[in-house]
Amino acid sequence: MARGIDVTLFATADAQTSARLVAVCPRPYAEDTALDAKVWECLHIASCFERADEFDIIHNHFDFLPLSYSALAEAPVLTTIHGFSSASILPVYQRYNKQCSYVAISDADRDPSLDYVATVYHGIPLEAFTLRLEPRAYLLFFGRIHPDKGAAAAIEVARRTGRRLILAGIVQDRDYYARQVAPHIDNDQIRYIGSVGARARDALLGGAAALLHLIDFDEPFGLSMVEAMACGTPVIAYRRGSVPELIRHGETGYIVDDVDAAVAAVANLAVFDPEHIRAHVAARFSRDRMVDQYLQVYQTLVAKRAFVRV
Repeated sequence: MARGIDVTLFATADAQTSARLVAVCPRPYAEDTALDAKVWECLHIASCFERADEFDIIHNHFDFLPLSYSALAEAPVLTTIHGFSSASILPVYQRYNKQCSYVAISDADRDPSLDYVATVYHGIPLEAFTLRLEPRAYLLFFGRIHPDKGAAAAIEVARRTGRRLILAGIVQDRDYYARQVAPHIDNDQIRYIGSVGARARDALLGGAAALLHLIDFDEPFGLSMVEAMACGTPVIAYRRGSVPELIRHGETGYIVDDVDAAVAAVANLAVFDPEHIRAHVAARFSRDRMVDQYLQVYQTLVAKRAFVRV
C-alpha cells in the first residue's frame, strides 16, 4: 500500500489493515471452535476467486487449496509456499506447477519436483526491534514448546554452561513440556515465562546473550532468528533447514551440529559485534527488501500475462 499498489486483502473480519478488506469468516477458526475450518476455508477461497477478474494478480498465502481454483481465473496466481506440512500435499502443487507460479521462503525449502519464480525471504519491520549495545545476561529459547523446536536441548546447554535460560512461547506439546521441560524449571537458572507480546518480545530478544535455536527439523524459515539478530543478538542454531541461509557462521552467530558444539559456542559469544549483526538483517531481511522482491515478481508475471494475450 505504501508503494502505491491497490491491494485487496482477503482475511478474517477482525483483521487490521490499510488495504481494502474482504472478509467472510468473522474471526480465525483456530480461535473459535464453533467455526468449522473446512466450511470457512471453502467460503474464504471462493470469495476471492469469484472476483478474480478484478485483479491483475492473486497472491496466495493460503497453502495448496486455492490452487484447485486457479485454472478458473485469468489473473496469474502466485503462491508463496510456507513450507510443506507433509509430502502428502505435494501432488496438488505438482498438478498446478505449470498453471501457477511459486515462491519459496528459502532455498532449503524448495522441492525438486516444482518450478519456482523466486526465493523471497521474509522481511521484518526493523523499527519494531531495538539494537542494544549493553552487556547481555541470559540465554533465550523463543518458540513453541514442542520436540521439533529444541527446548530440552536449550535447557541442557544452559545446565552445562551454568548460564541462566529464559524460555518463552506457547506450550504446543503438553506431554513433552511435562516430561522434558517442567522438571527443570526452578525460576532461578531456568525460567518459563509463556507467550509474550510485541513490546516484551523486543526487550526479551535484545537482552539475551544468545538465542538458542536448536531445532530438530528442517525449518523452512526461522523468523525468531532474524528478529533476534535485528536486536544485535547472536544465534546458536543447528545446521538444519534454512539456518545456513540466515546465519553467517562466526559473524552473526554459530551454526552447530550437536549440544556439545552449542555448549562450546556459548563460551565464545564475546566476539560478536551487535551493530554488525543488525546490519546483516537490515541488508537481507528488511520489510522493504521483501517488498522490492515481490514487486519484481508481480511485474514479471503481469508482463508475461500481457505478452500471452497479445
